[in-house]
Amino acid sequence: MRKKLNKKRSPLLEQIEKRRLFFILGITIFLFSVVFIKFYQVMIYDHNKYSEQLEELSYDIVEGPSAPRGRIYDRNHRIIVDNIAVKTIYYKKNKSISTKDEINLAYKVSRHLNLDIQKLEERNQKEFYVKIHPNIAASKITKKEWDKLDQRKLTNNDIEQLKIDRVTSDELNSMSDDDKKAAYLYYLMNKGYTYDEKTIRTGDVTDEEYAYISENNKELEGFNTRLDWDRTYPYGETFKSILGSVSTNGIPKEEKAYYLKNGYSLNDRVGISYIEKQYESYLKGEKSIYKVINSHELKLVKEGKRGNDIVLSIDINLQKQLEDILTEEVTNAKKEVNTEFYDHSSAVIQDPKTGEVLAMASKQIVDGKIIDNTTSILTSPVTPGSIVKGASILVGYNTGNLHIGDYIVDECIKIQGTKEKCSSRTLGRINDISALAMSSNVYQWKTAIKVAGYNYTRNMSLPFNQSAFDIYRKMYHSFGLGVKTEIDLPVESLGYGAKKDYQAGNLLDFVIGQYETYTTIQLSQYINTIANKGTRYQPHLLKEVHQATENEELGKIIYKQEPKALNTVETKAEYMNRVHEGFYAVINSSGGYGRGYMDPIYSPSGKTGTSQSFIDTDNDGVIDKETISTTFVGFAPSNQPKMSIAVVSPNSSRSDTASSFSSMVTRRITKRATDAYFTLNP
Repeated sequence: MRKKLNKKRSPLLEQIEKRRLFFILGITIFLFSVVFIKFYQVMIYDHNKYSEQLEELSYDIVEGPSAPRGRIYDRNHRIIVDNIAVKTIYYKKNKSISTKDEINLAYKVSRHLNLDIQKLEERNQKEFYVKIHPNIAASKITKKEWDKLDQRKLTNNDIEQLKIDRVTSDELNSMSDDDKKAAYLYYLMNKGYTYDEKTIRTGDVTDEEYAYISENNKELEGFNTRLDWDRTYPYGETFKSILGSVSTNGIPKEEKAYYLKNGYSLNDRVGISYIEKQYESYLKGEKSIYKVINSHELKLVKEGKRGNDIVLSIDINLQKQLEDILTEEVTNAKKEVNTEFYDHSSAVIQDPKTGEVLAMASKQIVDGKIIDNTTSILTSPVTPGSIVKGASILVGYNTGNLHIGDYIVDECIKIQGTKEKCSSRTLGRINDISALAMSSNVYQWKTAIKVAGYNYTRNMSLPFNQSAFDIYRKMYHSFGLGVKTEIDLPVESLGYGAKKDYQAGNLLDFVIGQYETYTTIQLSQYINTIANKGTRYQPHLLKEVHQATENEELGKIIYKQEPKALNTVETKAEYMNRVHEGFYAVINSSGGYGRGYMDPIYSPSGKTGTSQSFIDTDNDGVIDKETISTTFVGFAPSNQPKMSIAVVSPNSSRSDTASSFSSMVTRRITKRATDAYFTLNP
């Protein structure tokens, strides 16, 4: 029998096994502790937190409608654009609604709304007729056309178009007013983006209309009401075209991609022109945020607030006076002889030390009625005439072809192959100051011929020299003539600038303002640059941005527009000072052509301009009449300018009549506008 062997375990081995057991037990206890602590944290300590997160999974976040925009103030903190609460009826299509149900809804609701069926266009009426008479519409399609549809030679859209085109006048006349009201409402319910919110009635909604929709919105699937907002203008039409406008039914289709990319919704109301568009980012409000609970109720998460307020550089009282002056003077000028082709004048008043626009207006007469034309200041160029001679004479100084105090004989000049060219009258021996004061063309022509590399002799040939054009154009550009002023508005034109110069004779036209054309805002920037002795400032309308408040008081400033220098004119101070002397003589010397434009008590300086202009009177694309346009630019006081003014009156007189009468409308506007400024700013 085999004996059992008792193996004695070593104490060392037992100690190792015990340690291993304790280690495993410790790890197990630790893990259970971690699980228990985590369980406690989730179920007890963080219960509310996870309950809220769970709740958040059961609702959607939605935004309210566009919040009211910020107010717009003038420089003296007068409100010129505000918001007003308006009752609004809107419709948001339910994705599951059928065409038949939507038509029935249009009939039901239209009976309770004031709808102007005169606004119903024939196309929309035909579309509605086809929808409410599907069998009649289908009978208008021939068997051959149905076969083409089956053969995919025609599309469903083609068939629908044929149905609409074949609706007859008698069929349209058979529609009752109730049908037409439903048709117009149906059009309003479906125009624009399919599932976007549509504004049906706003502003003039009656209490009865508002109450009907509000009390029955659960039965009127998609229709509802709210208190919306609209822009209101305490100063009426004053400056309204430049203040701009706001969309009424969401973002513009042509800019859909831009706005969606920047976080907007399709139904957001946005600035669509001028100031409202330029400063959209400041003016737009913050929309209220809601959560949609399981029961489909809305709960406010974040209260919306209106946009920031902006303060403009405009003095609204000066602006109103300028518009009134233009209205009166344009009306009066049109009654004068030789003004057959005259229809508007424009004016800009700025602070030449900062570029701030203090007032800008243009009025146009059309069929005997005055309309606002202020946007033309940015887009419609005019032949400037002699006002450019301040820049022209600097070219002579800079190139050494003219020296301060140089005398030149003002006489009619003759270039080979051309007619004689003269100043408005022969002035004899004059220096640079007299040349500016009495607007000598000859002084500029003889200087330009030197810049081109020649000395004037009668009947000389004048070879073409592109570098002379380039020198003058560079100087003009440094004053803002022929380049963008960079005014803080979304629209600005350059005027006409020659892409290439071909004839030497054009140089002589160039230096007296008869070659290229410029906008009124460019002329205003030009005179500012002379007034402040060489700094070209960006003209701007924004002055400050303030945080929104809950009352009419302005909040904290969050942005302030500082003067922006675009460049400085490359010339010597003594040359610029000499131009100042010449411009002062224009108004204050005995022979100055600008006498009477600005009252001498303001110590003004300036420059008149008269130019030949050409127009197409019968719109056949051919220039057929020559006219006279008048311009003026000036500033005051001369040594410490507070204001500048630019006035243009295109085609203010005819030059092809027996009468020599020329309207002084530009002088009258300048005088009255300057007086208005200094009355408000003594």
